[in-house]
Amino acid sequence: MENIQIDLMTALPEITVLCMAMVILIVDLFLNEKNRFIIYALAQVTLFVAAYLVLANHSGAIAYSFSYMYVHDPLSEVLKLMTLLGTSLMLVYTRHYMQVRNLFKGEYYALILFATVGMMVMISGKSMLTIYMGLELLSLCLYALVALDRDKAQSTEAAMKYFVLGALASGMLLYGMSMIYGATGSLNLNEIAGTLLQGNGEMAPIPQPVLILGLVFIVSGLAFKFGAVPFHMWVPDVYQGSPTAITMFIGSVPKFAAFAMMIRLLMDGLQTLAPDWQDMLLIMAVMSIAIGNISAIAQTNLKRMLAYSTISHIGFLLFGLLSANPMGYFSSMFYISAYVLMTLAAFGMILLLSRKGFEAENLEDLKGLNQRSPWLAFMMLITMFSMAGVPPTIGFYAKFTVLQAALQAGHIWAVVFAVLMAVIGAFYYLRIVKLMYFDVPQDNSLIVAPIDMRVVLSINASALLLLGLMPQGLMNICAYAITHSLQ
Repeated sequence: MENIQIDLMTALPEITVLCMAMVILIVDLFLNEKNRFIIYALAQVTLFVAAYLVLANHSGAIAYSFSYMYVHDPLSEVLKLMTLLGTSLMLVYTRHYMQVRNLFKGEYYALILFATVGMMVMISGKSMLTIYMGLELLSLCLYALVALDRDKAQSTEAAMKYFVLGALASGMLLYGMSMIYGATGSLNLNEIAGTLLQGNGEMAPIPQPVLILGLVFIVSGLAFKFGAVPFHMWVPDVYQGSPTAITMFIGSVPKFAAFAMMIRLLMDGLQTLAPDWQDMLLIMAVMSIAIGNISAIAQTNLKRMLAYSTISHIGFLLFGLLSANPMGYFSSMFYISAYVLMTLAAFGMILLLSRKGFEAENLEDLKGLNQRSPWLAFMMLITMFSMAGVPPTIGFYAKFTVLQAALQAGHIWAVVFAVLMAVIGAFYYLRIVKLMYFDVPQDNSLIVAPIDMRVVLSINASALLLLGLMPQGLMNICAYAITHSLQ
């Protein structure tokens, strides 16, 4: 009985979000169009209550539950809080956009909350089974969200592409997990790590080809979820085809869960195989930075440009992970935190400039923004500078820390290549600044947006500058989460 109580207390934030998602679906049936704001308020309250429950459960120690399939540690606490905060910001940005397009419905908020549960399960998963269950819950919600605007052929096409490729990637991941299970006899990541490593610190006598093949499939599945080259095919099409509100969600918060999944599987369970997965991550990192940055230059669609930008950012993120040491993991966690903040601000601006019957999707839509609204143009300037890695924004420190970790791990040529590619990548970010400040506006219509959205967007973009000037606080949080969680 005591074990059941501990299990339920550990998973209380997830249970709360899950129950409230179902409550929102039921409440939505009894609401008319005027009162639909209630479900938005319920969703926001749910996220804040879940965040409070995560904090209330804080002990600083590593606690296991559900027969060692679930873990509550500082890493899971910090990533869950970041996930809940990011989802809350996303809901503020997307409310007005969804209202004017008649998509402001209970299904949208229920799917977002179900996806959040999936992310939280992935973050705390300590067994391959738990991680896969969380991943599938998240993925199924994302497929449905992409196709939410059923009358738009582009959204349906994007959803089909995402679903087919996502199912293929899930199958590869599951196949890799089954091979690791066959070789080690366990799904628990701690037991797998113990089986692979004998008492004398040497690798156990397990058939190497089976392990390596399983590892290749697992890394391939993880790379798809991140959108790393060569598993990046879905990213530009899904970003462009989805409603902008859904693109914002796909491009930001789930990256926390994907990062946690990579830490749990590769660093917790398969650390012994580090020499093998380091080489794979290095190739993916270099290719992602090159293809992401070069392809982004040719784009005229803003969402598609940000999609290739995401691919290049994932390449930088992998530089921290491939160093296979705590400093590298901490730098990657700092990078993913900065990346999500930047992505939320960039897509928040696109949503703010969009209006009924008009999507601010093309680069031309940003022309002369400084003449229409100097403050919004300045916020976008900070966001673009941060994405380009211009000091003193947080984007500069994020790139600096991951490249420093890779340099200390001995990948000198790869770091030099990444720096050169970052300079090339700065072109398409600075092009947006040029359009905003030096071009004549094509559209002089008044920018209409709710006050809460304007305030939150201003805080979000300002945070990119403030955290760049004072990055130590966020760095300490990431370092604490990594050092107190990896055994």
